[in-house]
Amino acid sequence: MARTLITGGNVLTLDPSAPDAEALVVEAGRVLATGGARDMASLAGPGARTIDVAGATVLPGLIDTHPHVLHFGGLAAGLVDLTDAVDHADIVARIRKHAAHTPAGEWIMCTPVGEPHYFVRRSSADLAERRLPDRHTLDAATADHPVLIQAWAPRMPNVVAFNTAGLRAVGLSAFIPDRVCDVEIDKDDNGELTGILRGPVTNYYTYDPFWSQILSKLPPLDPARAVQGTLDEMARFTARGVTTVYEGHAMEPEHIDVYRYLRAQGLLTFRVLTAPDIESVIFTPFEPLSTADFGARLERLTAQPAEREDELLRVDGITMSPGGPCFSGFFATHEPYPDPFGRPTRGVRFLSLEKEELFVRFCAERGIRANMCLGAFREHDDFLAIAERVVREHDFRDRRWILQHAITITPDQVRRYRALGFQVTTSVGFAWGKGRMYGERMGEHVWRDLVPLRRLLDAGLDLGGGTDWGPKNPWEQIKLAQTHEFAGSGHRNAGPDQVLTRAQALEMWTTGAARVLDWPDIGALVPGHHADIAIVDRDPSRCDIDDLADTRVLRTLLGGRTVHDSGDLADAGDEPETENGR
Repeated sequence: MARTLITGGNVLTLDPSAPDAEALVVEAGRVLATGGARDMASLAGPGARTIDVAGATVLPGLIDTHPHVLHFGGLAAGLVDLTDAVDHADIVARIRKHAAHTPAGEWIMCTPVGEPHYFVRRSSADLAERRLPDRHTLDAATADHPVLIQAWAPRMPNVVAFNTAGLRAVGLSAFIPDRVCDVEIDKDDNGELTGILRGPVTNYYTYDPFWSQILSKLPPLDPARAVQGTLDEMARFTARGVTTVYEGHAMEPEHIDVYRYLRAQGLLTFRVLTAPDIESVIFTPFEPLSTADFGARLERLTAQPAEREDELLRVDGITMSPGGPCFSGFFATHEPYPDPFGRPTRGVRFLSLEKEELFVRFCAERGIRANMCLGAFREHDDFLAIAERVVREHDFRDRRWILQHAITITPDQVRRYRALGFQVTTSVGFAWGKGRMYGERMGEHVWRDLVPLRRLLDAGLDLGGGTDWGPKNPWEQIKLAQTHEFAGSGHRNAGPDQVLTRAQALEMWTTGAARVLDWPDIGALVPGHHADIAIVDRDPSRCDIDDLADTRVLRTLLGGRTVHDSGDLADAGDEPETENGR
């Protein structure tokens, strides 16, 4: 079988025994060897396909342990993209173009303006007019379609904009009060609706009764568009050098079926490990299951054997997400803090402690890998009390359970998770996007426990990195693991419990993430491992930290197969068949 020689630059293997090489050889989708350029050329043989990286750097493909590829891809599918709109005229032109091929009466849904999903560096405030357009401006785009410019989590209060037809479609008129529940309905000096609504108007993690009624009148997500949206989002991830993802949060069985479909059609361009969520709390309406129904769902989700052996799509474990984020006032704390509207709160528990104990015991007794999405101090304390009680009866210390999020976590809680044998995935983007908000709402003392990456590693926990809400650029996430900068303020929460070295930050996205996912043949360019490779225009292990976020991926290979190509590199010879036959 033909081999592939990758040469002409520096190879970062992420193998501690041989960290650097000049070239590597790929055969049948796996790394055959790494080493000196001459030796690898000889091993590859005269008939090998050759990729000359022309001084670029070769390293393992990145592993994103919290990407929401399917959710965010499906969320944006079919929408008018306003993320980079510059002014109201630009917005009107984009909506008018979309309306030209949309049947009259159908909703035209738009993305928010700015940088998803925090909208800190750029938002509607950066339009030339410094605000969203009102209904009269949007009516100039179309009067025949209801229009909504959405607000995506995770900002609250937030703002949306309807045109006149949109207001009519959701039943809003000037007779409505200026405020219903926590939603502010904007009116002009004559008391007429402007189309602008403010408050808890996000499309998920919102349970305002009035806004929930409005959400129920909007068109549901189209499953057919979700497939295309996922494909589009996959392309964005492979363009950043990502070759494996962990979809472990808010995954319903039908979401996993989308990945199964893509796998069956040969359309997956990265490896996927996923786990269904026992009871997703993100989207409205959320009606908690009874304890009996919860137990029955546990049985249904585990009725089929885990899919642990497929080389592209694996389904293993179950997720439980009992709480919510701080921006909406759902973060579970021992001491009260102000919610988005200034009221004191200690957060919300969406799933009862009775359910949590049932879940922990079920997974421990059945040998099922659990993924616990826990971010807040009280959530950790509640769970650890249950887990430590159950472990005395069912020793699951070798189950390699996952703690996902760990947004705030104390030294004692870290120690206790280590004693239970947990792995951890988190996103330093939680600090980047919401660090300033945590300080304002909960007090700056919380910063010492905010995404403490060094504390987690020093305790001996394996650690994987994820993009989650952003920044969606993993190279910027690797930078932030070292700087812990807060977006919008320049403040750096660079305490001794937070800051990682460059090598440790890279490991979060390669070898560390592979250990967390218990996927041993990814994350490093080691003989026998999958040839999942990112070829980049600079050395991310040594370049200036201010240049790291601008790392450009020239080519991404999955099992030796090209899944992203910038067109900058030269090949000699045909691309061989890979381990997956494609």
